[in-house]
Amino acid sequence: MSDQEFVALPEGVTAENFAKAVAEFQAVLGAENVLTTEERLQPYFKTMMPVDDNDYRMSAVVQATTVEQVQAVVKICNEYNVPVWTVSTGRNFGYGTYGVSKRGTVVLDLKHMNKIISVDRDLGTALLEPGVTYQQLFDYLQENDLPFYLSCPAPSAIAGPVGNTMDRGVGYTPYGEHFMMQCGMEVVLANGEVLRTGMGGVEGSTSWQVFKWGYGPYLDGIFTQSNYGICTKMGIWLMPKPPVYKPFGIIYDHDDDIQEIVDLLRPLRLSNTIPNAIVYANTMYEAAGIISRTKYYDGDGFTPPEVLQEIREKEGLGAWNVYAALYGTQEQVDVNWNIVKSVVEKHGKGRLITEEEHGGTQPFQYRADLMRGYMTMQEFGLYRWRNDRGQGGGSMWFAPVTVAKGSETIDQTKLATEILNKYGFDYVGEYIVGMRDMHHIIDVLYDKSSEEETKRAYDCFKELIEKFAEKGYAVYRVNNAFMDQVADTYGEAQRNINRTLKRALDPKGILAPGKSGIDI
Repeated sequence: MSDQEFVALPEGVTAENFAKAVAEFQAVLGAENVLTTEERLQPYFKTMMPVDDNDYRMSAVVQATTVEQVQAVVKICNEYNVPVWTVSTGRNFGYGTYGVSKRGTVVLDLKHMNKIISVDRDLGTALLEPGVTYQQLFDYLQENDLPFYLSCPAPSAIAGPVGNTMDRGVGYTPYGEHFMMQCGMEVVLANGEVLRTGMGGVEGSTSWQVFKWGYGPYLDGIFTQSNYGICTKMGIWLMPKPPVYKPFGIIYDHDDDIQEIVDLLRPLRLSNTIPNAIVYANTMYEAAGIISRTKYYDGDGFTPPEVLQEIREKEGLGAWNVYAALYGTQEQVDVNWNIVKSVVEKHGKGRLITEEEHGGTQPFQYRADLMRGYMTMQEFGLYRWRNDRGQGGGSMWFAPVTVAKGSETIDQTKLATEILNKYGFDYVGEYIVGMRDMHHIIDVLYDKSSEEETKRAYDCFKELIEKFAEKGYAVYRVNNAFMDQVADTYGEAQRNINRTLKRALDPKGILAPGKSGIDI
């Protein structure tokens, strides 16, 4: 094949050598699982980043179904110096979608490696391949009458536990810190070797999914958000289904209430009275899930304050909408509910809402479903907020992490709003409070069908990273277009140690070059 017959070529790889690599991929995987034409690659091209998608085109997509095939793909890539970017279910919308880090990289798509290898009813563990989706696992639990909740991100159904955990994503149940609930990985290294972490390296071990640490250095962490290996199996822990589940919300009417309510509820989270992550979602975050902005405002720039107030009044939303849940026996839930009620009522500002009153209404029902691991796609409504005409579809998650203190929310909300409004965008945000940390999730929504607006979105996101870092606020995940900028905020020492590990484990740099700012 000539270079004109490929949609892109990896940097430094000739068309002749790439054609040889493609032929070897086909021999291993079958021609139907090696995609190289414009037509077959089209579903993989679109990203939601504010970039020219042409700059992030892959040269091919290869679809493996076994660990042995993954090993073979890696060996071929080593032979021809072809870089390879791995995806599992592949739809990581706010963090890059299928987009590779460098034009011409091959995408290794593991969606067909979708076996639920085992689920232990007694111990609440599961061993999964990377292509398993949350919907698939949810259905499996239901069909086999297994008494467990899933903890999933939002939107959940088409995402996968392995991919989400590898990027250190979070969920909304008491098991919402997903990497904490991971136990054991099988990883294909850059040289084609297979590593089983923790107890998995012991022949015949029965404790691979129950004891995280094994012997010697703990390795699982270095494979998350990195490019040191390809995860082909992962163990996770499942939350036992409680006898009683009680979701609730609290509505607050004023923007500045956020400072008080984070401090008000933090002791309940620290004491595990509220055992799951508490979500504090602003008006626009909740509104975007159920309506488009054009219902109230079709002008340019950010939404005016008076329109925002109209949305609150007519859609029944607060300036801040708080969601959490109680889990356990009836006695436990009753005691903890009385504690929650007492704290909120004594404060005197928030209005408590429960499933008895608001079940079936949105957005309460969506949040209630999410906190018990039900499958939902509602959060895709965010993508029609700026443009409900079926065009555009620009989104970037900006996710700085800080301490769970109210004072931080005032500073971060003000700074984010100023920067977003400066570029004509809305502050669409929520705070998710873990035990002591606070994830500030902001969706930078824009119309990608507008070249001018796309340029503004890029500049806006760049400034968000810069200005937040100046105040000590760094993000914990980011899309492919900004990985180097974020890596720089963590300091040269961390970048150097990451490079050292990369050179040791992947001396040719073939695995996901540039992932998290890590290169050789």
